[in-house]
Amino acid sequence: MAGQSHFQQLEKLGEGTYATVYKGRDAYTGSLVALKEINLDSEEGTPSTAIREISLMKELKHENIVTLYDVIHTENKLTLVFEHMDRDLKKYMDTYGNRGALDPKIVKSYMFQLLKGIMFCHDNCVLHRDLKPQNLLINSKGELKIGDFGLARAFGIPVNTFSNEVVTLWYRAPDVLMGSRNYNTSIDIWSAGCIMAEMFTGRPLFPGSSNDDQLLTIFKIMGTPTERTWPGVSQLPNYRHNFDMYISQDLGTIVPQVDPIGLKLLNQLLQMKPENRVSARAALTSPWFSEYSSQLGNNQMNNSDTQYQNQYQDGRGRGMHQIA
Repeated sequence: MAGQSHFQQLEKLGEGTYATVYKGRDAYTGSLVALKEINLDSEEGTPSTAIREISLMKELKHENIVTLYDVIHTENKLTLVFEHMDRDLKKYMDTYGNRGALDPKIVKSYMFQLLKGIMFCHDNCVLHRDLKPQNLLINSKGELKIGDFGLARAFGIPVNTFSNEVVTLWYRAPDVLMGSRNYNTSIDIWSAGCIMAEMFTGRPLFPGSSNDDQLLTIFKIMGTPTERTWPGVSQLPNYRHNFDMYISQDLGTIVPQVDPIGLKLLNQLLQMKPENRVSARAALTSPWFSEYSSQLGNNQMNNSDTQYQNQYQDGRGRGMHQIA
């Protein structure tokens, strides 16, 4: 960690729960950066979210994950220096989309890059836990990079019990909404499916207003789960036997812009039962991404064991290091 800053602060880009982000410039090179400033409380010290983000991002070096260049620590402030990206996906959709909806070719490119970034996180035993358009960063080269690892967690064996207060409501998986604390990589896969649908339509797929409303919003489209469709669901803490019963709808009618092959992938990402959600690695083998297959090197795709074989065909796969 450095104590002296050679970065010039420019305009404010945004403000979050525990940090303010500024556009900045490296005085030595002239290149643009993003400066995430965290004010330190003299009594409480450095927020755990900042410690977590720094420790994880120093290890996660990938073309689809935003790069952490430096950490500057002074007596009352912590500044994280990131590579500069032009805007987040939400702002990109609002600016360049047709009422928010993006061209299908752009959706495919961004989903391919998102899933590559997710696969790298999961292969390195990291759950992001807060994937949403505002945390996906875009630049003028058409590159997408995952940012904001403040809620991310490392995982592994033995079983970890996590908090269910993660992921912005609209992108939160039904198992987490029903109180599951034994979730795994599938939590990020559900969020990716929500983001894919939103890029196609320009609207959030499940815009709930509270935890209970979020569940009903999901059930109205995906169907209310039962012990027959999701064995064990009734054991989750927030499950209620008097849930309103809804029949699942065809996602193709909800997201009519998606082609049949893309629709198959969307369905595999948005499986209600977490064990049935496709892994990021298996999703990348979807024929929907056939034009990008040359970008997946053997070193990226072949370091898996037999559990990945045929995952795309049957729609399953939960990542290399499953928790629950």
